[in-house]
Amino acid sequence: MADGGPVEHGFPHLETVRAAVTALYRRLSYDTVCAFAASVPPADVAFCDTDDLHLGAQRVARELIRHYRLPDARLIVGFRAMEHAANIELTAGPEYFVELNDRFRTHREDIGAALAHEIMHVYLHRLDLSFPGTRDNEILTDTAATYLGAGWLLLDAYREHGEASQKLGYLTPEEFGYVLAKRALFFGEDPRPWFTSPQAYTAYEAGLDRARLDERQPPLTAAGWAGRRRYARDRRQVRTAPDTPYSFSQEAPGTAGAAGAAGARLRVSFPCPTCHQRIRVPVKGRVRARCGLCRTVLECDT
Repeated sequence: MADGGPVEHGFPHLETVRAAVTALYRRLSYDTVCAFAASVPPADVAFCDTDDLHLGAQRVARELIRHYRLPDARLIVGFRAMEHAANIELTAGPEYFVELNDRFRTHREDIGAALAHEIMHVYLHRLDLSFPGTRDNEILTDTAATYLGAGWLLLDAYREHGEASQKLGYLTPEEFGYVLAKRALFFGEDPRPWFTSPQAYTAYEAGLDRARLDERQPPLTAAGWAGRRRYARDRRQVRTAPDTPYSFSQEAPGTAGAAGAAGARLRVSFPCPTCHQRIRVPVKGRVRARCGLCRTVLECDT
């Protein structure tokens, strides 16, 4: 939690974020991800200053538990002075104890954001889905909460007022915007009307631009002129540059379906712009590929 200190910007964790989206699709399946097509509505997690602190926190927790489809989970929410925004004790359940920073006693509008992250820890714990290392695992948690419809609360908790700033979560504001944009492009959902923070809106726009760039990388037909030209040069030289998302390979002579040593079949692999699983297709001009993980149909010019 950045509270008054500097807020990191940009996309420093982008590769881990993309790996988290892929892991989510692999562990949950396409059908389960699609069950989260509707984000948690703002009205369900609204918290007024006149609400009782503990009863209101329990109500918001129940709504998020319902959204994450954890009907047998019960959250007991407490408050104490601590360095981090929140902490949860992961046990076998069904009861889980979560502690929120005392600052939320007076910043109640952000309780939903803190609980969205902590309850996602429960969800991933039950899935037995984790990344090695605390940092990467927290990035996975932020990404999963956002992609499954509750992380817009975390981005909306990002605010800057002069020299003061506040941000929850491990992702940068732009990375939260990126994951939200990925979700918006997949489900056709626009989260912008829900933002109360003008900085959240700006960060979402930056993330949306970066997400759309994923859809314009060669060999996709939507790639720009410069990208297609570089791709054609790399294809002629069967070269894979370290800063390109695609890579080429040739089937060895004798491989089933190969054309022999003189006519070894060239293939190109590239990440799916939706779930980032790598797709491998033959190099033969216009090709329509379908991602087996997220079922996205991709128009390619290989």
